[in-house]
Amino acid sequence: MNEEWKPPRLDGTVAVVTGASRGVGRGIALALGTAGATVYVTGRSSRGEGRTEGLPGTVDDTAEEVTARGGTGVAVRCDHRSTEDNQALAERIRADHGGLDVLVNNAWAGYERSADVRFDAPYWEQPMWRYELCEGSLRAQYDVTRLLTPLMFERPGGLVVGIGYTDGDTYLGQAAYDVFKSANDRMSRAFAADLRKKRVTALSLHPGFVRTERVEAAWEALGDGPAAVVHTPEYVGRAIAHLAGDPEVRERAGQVLTVGDLAAEYGFTDVDGRRLPAFRLEGRMSLATRMDRLNRVVARAATP
Repeated sequence: MNEEWKPPRLDGTVAVVTGASRGVGRGIALALGTAGATVYVTGRSSRGEGRTEGLPGTVDDTAEEVTARGGTGVAVRCDHRSTEDNQALAERIRADHGGLDVLVNNAWAGYERSADVRFDAPYWEQPMWRYELCEGSLRAQYDVTRLLTPLMFERPGGLVVGIGYTDGDTYLGQAAYDVFKSANDRMSRAFAADLRKKRVTALSLHPGFVRTERVEAAWEALGDGPAAVVHTPEYVGRAIAHLAGDPEVRERAGQVLTVGDLAAEYGFTDVDGRRLPAFRLEGRMSLATRMDRLNRVVARAATP
């Protein structure tokens, strides 16, 4: 599957990918592993502790495949909303390697319990737990970044990537989701500003419409339309691998980048050989509406 991709060599690179049990995080971890990196695969789903909402995939599964791809996968069961868990992760990496090169903030709980209340309902119909899921996800990214960034200071070329999604002024269809996805980009810009005198680059990266496990479960119900624009999680990972291997990445500090644009610039494709352009919301169904439809299908499929 990966024979046609010539990844930059990241041997000796130590990376953390949060929320990598499945979905985009798993794709990122696998691509970094293919490039030869050591990848700490973090998330709440593990063989010993169970899986989030019963979805397939654990940190153990992903770490094993990272190793099978030629990297070194290290599974760490971690809830990034917990400062204690984040601190323990930082201490483990310091003990194991003395530093860190790449942090990818991918963990996101905002889609959980999507079948309980319509995802794109107006804000006055939304329960506070949905706001708190989005808020907690942003807090988790902030906390793990503040604790892990100092591990990068003595190693040249550190990279912090926030996985976000928004499209400028286009409303994403749900108030809390829209606010915190926009805040994700703003936080990456703030990180970059604080890091301006360090050798660490912070930026934000936007995937397109990704064929994750949630999407896969509802694929037949979506019809043929999404097939023209959907890409795999590894397409995102390839973008990050090229950023991590780019000696000029510092010039991108504080920017909001898209996977499709980076694919054109660095010359890589998705695992199926396609090079999909950047996904824009203008003129399309909002992502929130799309996710709501997906989750309704998944909820129906899970009902006996």
